[in-house]
Order: sequence, then structure tokens, then C-alpha cells
Amino acid sequence: MSLIRSSQLNGHDPYVYLKDVLNRLPTHRADDIAQLLPHRWAPITA
Repeated sequence: MSLIRSSQLNGHDPYVYLKDVLNRLPTHRADDIAQLLPHRWAPITA
């Protein structure tokens, strides 16, 4: 629940944020995991 509220407070759509983070998580480097937190997250633009 806190990730949902944090994403809202940072101006992100919670559904888009969680969907993107859950898709990236399996291949994301462990030492770069902080990039996926709501205050540092940015969607990948194709």
C-alpha cells in the first residue's frame, strides 16, 4: 500500500508504476534497485 501512495504523491499513476516496476524487476540489477523507488522512477520511453 505504501508504494501505491508514494507513487501517487510523486505524480505517477500507481497502475503504470507498479506494472513497469514488476516487469523490470526480474532483469534489473540488484545494486540499481533504488532507481525503481517512486521518487526516482521514470518510465522507459520507446
